[in-house]
Amino acid sequence: MRLKQPPSPPPDYGLRMPEHIKKQLLEEIQQLEYELTTELPAEIKKARALGDLSENAEYHMAKQRQEFVNARPGQLKKRMGELSLVNLANIPRDKAGFGSTVVVYDSTKDEELVYRLVTSEESDVSKGLISTTSPIGQGIVGKKVGDVVTIVTPNGKRELEILKLTTIHDEAAAAEPADGAAQ
Repeated sequence: MRLKQPPSPPPDYGLRMPEHIKKQLLEEIQQLEYELTTELPAEIKKARALGDLSENAEYHMAKQRQEFVNARPGQLKKRMGELSLVNLANIPRDKAGFGSTVVVYDSTKDEELVYRLVTSEESDVSKGLISTTSPIGQGIVGKKVGDVVTIVTPNGKRELEILKLTTIHDEAAAAEPADGAAQ
């Protein structure tokens, strides 16, 4: 049995939407708005100049991209609104939830794994960052140490036992003395 390395330390979330996620979403919105107002009109104009629009692949691709880019900023703004409503004080202190680091024993693979439950924007399975909306994340959320969960993944069923749980509140409490000693 081997233990995978834990995910990197969590960002300081405070009691609101993580700033790095807000920045990432705002940057994507700005890039899409630039593409919508500058790049796509130029592509469409160039494609129109090629002639017959009914058989013009460049024109149709540019129009399809324009439809996507038109919708995406709205989706991102909606997501920002949803994330801004999250009050981290409402996350349980004794169960796995957003920001928790969970050590699990995967009996299917006979190994211990370390996961951090994060937003879908932050997820990176290779780094142990699991979205709370993924199958594994959904199975772990709300569980305590000692709980065993069966997770249905695209690769089949996995049985995970929660061995250790560190919530976002535990991490914040552990960081407080260090912050006070530095002053």
